[in-house]
Order: sequence, then structure tokens, then C-alpha cells
Amino acid sequence: MNYVQLLFPDFSLILCGYLLCRLTPLNRSVWEPVEQLVYFVFFPVLLFYSIIRTPLDLRAASHLLGAGAALAFAGIALAYALPHLPGLRRYMPTRLHAAGAQVAFRFNSFIGLALVERAAGPAGVQLLAVLIGFCVPLYNVAAVWPMARHSQRSMVGELVRNPLIIATVAGLCGGLLGVAIPMWLEPTVSRIGGASLALGLMAAGAGLRLGALHQAKVLAAAVLGIRHLLLPLVAALLARGLGLPPLETTVLLAFSALPTASSSYVLATRMGYDGAFVAGLVTLSTILGVVSIPFALGVLAGLGG
Repeated sequence: MNYVQLLFPDFSLILCGYLLCRLTPLNRSVWEPVEQLVYFVFFPVLLFYSIIRTPLDLRAASHLLGAGAALAFAGIALAYALPHLPGLRRYMPTRLHAAGAQVAFRFNSFIGLALVERAAGPAGVQLLAVLIGFCVPLYNVAAVWPMARHSQRSMVGELVRNPLIIATVAGLCGGLLGVAIPMWLEPTVSRIGGASLALGLMAAGAGLRLGALHQAKVLAAAVLGIRHLLLPLVAALLARGLGLPPLETTVLLAFSALPTASSSYVLATRMGYDGAFVAGLVTLSTILGVVSIPFALGVLAGLGG
């Protein structure tokens, strides 16, 4: 498979968003509401539709969910172990590490769903949608926990109100109860889902900025190394050890190599931390995705076969 051709449509949309934000009147004041619309409306609709249109056999997908959980705990453990590793403590400013550690394990759902749709089709999107819903609570708890003392909101409340979790739970419950979307409504729902991918990718590009990475270069290199090198390696070992079939292996490897979540810097800023530093990490992670995704889906998948 030609991964340059596979990735070009998605990263070209990211580039379009970046150029529109920097070179036209469509600046951040335009793209911030777009991000909110996609995150709170369009993207949850896509997740719900992806799950409910083809009921998933959770027992059949149990190995993939187990691998996803193991990958999540590995990323979280590696990120928060950094200050305790010999020789690294003095390079890990406490507040910057608390804000930036989330970059090592969180993921960009927009890029993930767009990528898997092209690499594995609707069946892959369905598996990834469930994997996203399963892992989002774990990642959100891990991201919020070290910064929680500066937050004015309940961590439990934020998780319960998370639109991705709501959409996933609704989709799973609807599938178990046999709920189906009426045929006359399917075209509308499908178009909303397609719009969420395009707008989400362009919004990710509009948010790119390198910012203040010079404040903690070792920390930046460490969290990005976990996100784009170590986690794909862990995913490859899990896929091989659990004997995942090719489709689930592709989904897990793609999931492991995704750029970090673009909302990471929003969370850091909202909780009183250095959002500019985290925004730089998000930008560099998005760029590194051009390398880590072909590495995971090409090199590691080939070795596993």
C-alpha cells in the first residue's frame, strides 16, 4: 500500500486549514467555533452512526479492546514515569510535565477516523469508534488528574458530559436494543459524519503553532518519542502476542501512531497551565504523524506478518 497516497488527502486538509488560518481573514476566531461544532455535534453523530449501523460483536472484539486498554495504560505509565527516570528529573519542570504528559497518550480522533476509513473501510471505522469510546474515559482521567487541583470543575462531571463518551454509549446501547436509523434520515446523518472528518482535519491545521517548546526540549522529545515511537512498538507486540486478525491489527497500529489530541492545549489552558507549550507539542506531533503512521502501518505491520 502506498502510504503517501493514503495520507495525502488527510494531511492536505490539515495544510489547507493551516494556510486558510494564516493567510486569509478566516483566522482563529473563525476556527474555534468550528472546532466546537465538530467536537460537540458532528463528531458524536459520526461515532454514533458508525457503531449503530452495524451492531458490533463485543465478544469478538474483546481482544482488540484488551489490546487498546493495555496500550492506554502503557502510554499513561510511560508518560508519568518520565520524572522518575535516572537523569531526567532535572529536565522535567513539574508544571510543564503535568500539562504536557497527556500529549504522550492522547490521540486525534479526527485524523484517526479519516485514516482508518481509507485504510480499512467501514468495518475498520466501526472498530475504531468502539476503541475510541473505550479509551477516551481512561485518557481523560489520566490527562485531568495531575492538573485537577487547579480545576474549578468536577472531573467526574467532565467525563459524564464528554460528547464522545455519550455518543459511544448511546450507539452501543442502541445496537444492543436493536435501534436503527430510519432510511430517510441516513443520508443526512452520513453527510454530517463526512463533514466532521473534513472540518475536523482543517480545524486541526488551523490550530498548529510551535510556540514555546524551547522551555523544555527534553520533555518535549520524551513525550513525542512515547507517542510516535514507543506506542506503535507496544501495539505491534500486543497485536502479535494476542494473535489479532489483520483488520484489528491495522486498526490498533493506526490508533497507536496517531498525532496527539488537538484539544490537549485547550485543556491545559483551561486548567491554568502553559497552553502555549502544549500547543507546540500538538503541532509537532501532527507533523510527526506523517512519519509514525507509515512506520506503524507499513514497517511494523509488515514485520508482524
